Amino acid sequence: MRKVTVYSTPNCQYCRMAKAFLDKHGVPYENIDVGSDSRAAEKMIELSGQRGVPVIVVGDEVIVGFDSQRLNELFGEASPEDVNDIVIIGAGPAGLTAGVYCARKMLKTVIISENIGGQALESWAIENYMGYRVVTGEELMKKFEEQVRTLNIRLELDRVTGITKEGNLFIIKTLSGAEVQAKTIILAQGNRPKKLGVANEEQYLGRGLSICSTCDGPLYRGKKVAVVGGGNSALQTTIEMSGLAASVDLIVRSIIRADALYIEKLKTKPNVTVHLNSQVTGVEGDKFLSAVMIKNEQGTEQKLALDGVFIEIGWMPNTDMVAGLVALNGKKEILVDCNGRTSVNGIFAAGDVTSVKHKQIIIASGDGAKAALEAFEYLMAEWKK
Repeated sequence: MRKVTVYSTPNCQYCRMAKAFLDKHGVPYENIDVGSDSRAAEKMIELSGQRGVPVIVVGDEVIVGFDSQRLNELFGEASPEDVNDIVIIGAGPAGLTAGVYCARKMLKTVIISENIGGQALESWAIENYMGYRVVTGEELMKKFEEQVRTLNIRLELDRVTGITKEGNLFIIKTLSGAEVQAKTIILAQGNRPKKLGVANEEQYLGRGLSICSTCDGPLYRGKKVAVVGGGNSALQTTIEMSGLAASVDLIVRSIIRADALYIEKLKTKPNVTVHLNSQVTGVEGDKFLSAVMIKNEQGTEQKLALDGVFIEIGWMPNTDMVAGLVALNGKKEILVDCNGRTSVNGIFAAGDVTSVKHKQIIIASGDGAKAALEAFEYLMAEWKK
């Protein structure tokens, strides 16, 4: 077998997913922490051309990111074609909680997700989840995952690409080519981060632009960075990066809209410069990003020389796969009733992907439980062979 090396950082959820995949399939590998080993980080960047993790080297092949399709091609195995009671799409707080409730009802359950933990993993510190004074997103989601793995639930690391219905069964197709059959579905695939929307942005993703500060933050120790955004996530990232980076520029489109707790903490950070009523108008650099252009409300432009930029400007619902299948609102969120039912009989939804107004981990978890219980009642009372 070809040698496998994983370049990772301790708090990177995608690194953890890559290692969990390899462990599941019995693939031996060497793990190298590039957050604490600068020489290894330089080697990873040289091999991959990326300043982001994970990077997985299989023999002479370099895989950038947690590429579930390629890893399945190299090491995966065919999924069984039997009929499941329920398929849960997404493994964030809503999906994992739904899985626990489905397993307790003795339902044959499959969870399909590109990662385990979802958006919650990217929180540096969670201070409003009951039972914890403060906990990182990674720590909390590890607890969720540990509980799920003690139950009779099949967990597949894959991406759902489409859903159709044949007779009384739903057919869920994935990027790796699998087709999974289910009597019911819970949609809990969460959101994806918004991007800046400037020219050449894609060119610098992983090369100075990052959408996961908890993953890539350690690679910018002692460097000049910026954070774009004005909400809780942006301020959390700014506060944490101020302890790692030489300097942090916080670029806010209008005004800061974050909890008072974070605003007060921000005031204590001497190496942070705040740019209010400003937006990024351009990014530039050679192989890696080296500067951004920002413009304020008076139209004055300024060039900031930087090593990295963390984008924290909000999220978009992952509903492309179900567009035309279930009803969506104007924000492309899945419309649900108070019990998690969608416009399609047998399809339920929970968490941040839905039209529920407040996006909080504890709310997503509760809605995941409600959706699971409602799906169980549907199977018992409404589903017919």
